[in-house]
Amino acid sequence: MSHSPGGRPRQTLLAVCGGTFMLLVDVTIVQVALPTMQRHLHASFGDLQWVIDAYALVLASFILTSGALADRYGRKRLFVFGVAVFTFASFLCGVSTDMTMVIWSRALQGVGGAAMFATGLALIGQDFHGRARARAIALWGATVGAAVAVGPLVGGLLTDGLGWRWIFFVNVPIGIATAALAQRSMRNVSDPDSSSLDVIGLVLFSGALFLLVFGLIRANVLGWSSPTIVGVLAGAAIALGAFVVAEQRHERAMFDLSLFRRPSFTGVSVGTFAIGAGMFGLLPYFTLYLQNDLGYSPLQGGLRLLPCTVLCFAVPLLLRNHLERISPAGLLGGGLAISAIGVALIMLVGPAAGWTVLLPGFVVAGVGIGVSNPAIARIGLAVVPPQRTGMASGLSNTFRVGGLATGVAAWGAVFEDRVQASLQARLGRPEAAMARQVAAAGLRHGSPKVVRAVSHAFASGMDELALVAALVVFVGAIAAGTMIRRRDFHPAPGPQGIAETGVPSGDLAPARR
Repeated sequence: MSHSPGGRPRQTLLAVCGGTFMLLVDVTIVQVALPTMQRHLHASFGDLQWVIDAYALVLASFILTSGALADRYGRKRLFVFGVAVFTFASFLCGVSTDMTMVIWSRALQGVGGAAMFATGLALIGQDFHGRARARAIALWGATVGAAVAVGPLVGGLLTDGLGWRWIFFVNVPIGIATAALAQRSMRNVSDPDSSSLDVIGLVLFSGALFLLVFGLIRANVLGWSSPTIVGVLAGAAIALGAFVVAEQRHERAMFDLSLFRRPSFTGVSVGTFAIGAGMFGLLPYFTLYLQNDLGYSPLQGGLRLLPCTVLCFAVPLLLRNHLERISPAGLLGGGLAISAIGVALIMLVGPAAGWTVLLPGFVVAGVGIGVSNPAIARIGLAVVPPQRTGMASGLSNTFRVGGLATGVAAWGAVFEDRVQASLQARLGRPEAAMARQVAAAGLRHGSPKVVRAVSHAFASGMDELALVAALVVFVGAIAAGTMIRRRDFHPAPGPQGIAETGVPSGDLAPARR
C-alpha cells in the first residue's frame, strides 16, 4: 500500500473502522429496542423520536466544529477524545432510569460521535494514497454497511436476551479497545493554516437545526398554526440565514460556503442529505411497524430488516472492482435512484399484509445504499482541497446525519398525522383516542374493530411515508447525476503532501507521533 511515513496505516484503518462501526451500529441497535424502551419507561411517541434525534441533532451540529478542531489540534487527538466521550455516554444510557436521562445521555453520545465522524475519513486520507486510498475507503464503506447490517440483529438479540440496557453497555469494551489502538497507532496530523474557531457559526447552525427538529416533532401536538410552532420554525429560518451571513464574513469559517460554487460539491451534498433523510430516517418507523403493528419481538423484527441491511454491507464488497469503472455522477446518481425505487416499493404495504410485502423494497433499497455509500465517501474527499480533509469529512457526515435528524422528525410528523386522521375517519374521536394508545404500545387486545383500524392506520401511514421519502431520495439522485463532474475534483496528495502537526505541507521533515 502507498501511505505516509511515520504511522501504522493498517492499525489506523482498523481503529477508524472500529469507531465508525460503534457509532453507526448504535443507531440501528437503538431503533430495534425503541418499542421495548417505550413500554418499560412509559415513553411517548415524541420521546421515541428524541431518543434518535437527540443523538443525531448533536452529532450533526458538532461535526463541523469537530472538523475544525481536528484541523487545528490534530485528528488523532479529536478521534481519541470522541471515542472516550461516546463510551462514557453509552454507559450513562445503560444506567438511565427514565427517558429524560436516556435522551440527555444520547445527546452526549452525539458529542463523542461528532468527533469520531469528523475525523474518520480524514485519518484515512492522511495515511493512504492512490489505489490504496480507494481500497481503504472501500473497507470503511463496508464497515458502514456492516454496522447497518448487524445492528438490527444484535439489537434484537441483546434486547430479547439481556434487556434493552445492553444495547448501550456493549459499546464500553469496544470503545476502550478502539481508543487504545488509536492512541498507539495514529499520527496527529493537523492543518498549519488553521486559526480561530467559528463559535458564532456553531451557535447559529446548532440553533437552526434544533429549532427545525423541535418544530417538526411538536407540530402535531401543538398544531401547525400554533404561535409556538410558527415562531420556532421562523426562528429556524432566521438562524439559518444568519449562519449564512456569518460564514461569509468569517476568515476561517467552519462551513466554507464558497464550495457551493462547485456543482459537484452541491450535488454530493444534496445526495448525501437525501439518503440520510429518505432512507435512514425511515428505519425507526419500519421497526415500529414490525413490532407494534405486526407483533414481532425485537429479535424477530431485527431479522426481518436484514434483507436490506446485509446488502448495504455486501454490495460494496462484491462490486468494488466494477463500480470503479463507472463515472462518479453515474455511480452516486444511479445508487440513489435505485434506493428511491426501493423506498417506493414499500408502498405495497396494506392493512392485511405480512412482513414479506416489505421484502422487494428492502432488497432494492439495500442494493442502492450499498452502491451510494462508497461513492459519497470518495466524492466527499475529492471535492475539497487536500489540506482540508478534516472539514470534508465533517461536511459529508453533517449532511448525512442532518438528513437523518430532519427525516426522523419530518416523517414522524407525517406518520402521526396520517395515523390520527385514519383512526378518526374509521372510529370517530372517542374511540380514536383509545386506538392511538393501542397503536403506540403495540397491544393486540381490544375489540376487533379497533385492532383493524390500528392496522389500517399503520399501513396508511407507512404508504404515505414511502411516497414522500422516495421523492426526496429521487431528488438527490437527480442532483448527483447532473451536477457531479470530474473536473471539480482536487488531485489526491502524495505521501509528502500532508501537513504534520507543526510541519508545513510539503516539508520533508519526519512525521511526528
